[in-house]
Amino acid sequence: MKSLILGSVLVVSLLALLVILFKKRIGLAWLTSFGIHLVLAAVGIYIVNYSGLITGAYIPLNPATIGTVSILGLPGVGLLLGLKISLFG
Repeated sequence: MKSLILGSVLVVSLLALLVILFKKRIGLAWLTSFGIHLVLAAVGIYIVNYSGLITGAYIPLNPATIGTVSILGLPGVGLLLGLKISLFG
């Protein structure tokens, strides 16, 4: 019963999102921008990991770190490095 309710909420939310996207004529241009941000975030983390500028600091490439960097930009990489250094020494 619980999975049926959660599934129906998911379907209704997805349909509402599609109606909003196509009613406002946003189209698929936002998807291209989002994809570019994700790729640039991954490249930024990759450069920090393998450049050798900061030794001993490795930021894993996972959805949480890439999402953080794609939302915050390059300061997000600094945030992740600061957290890594301060929490794990």
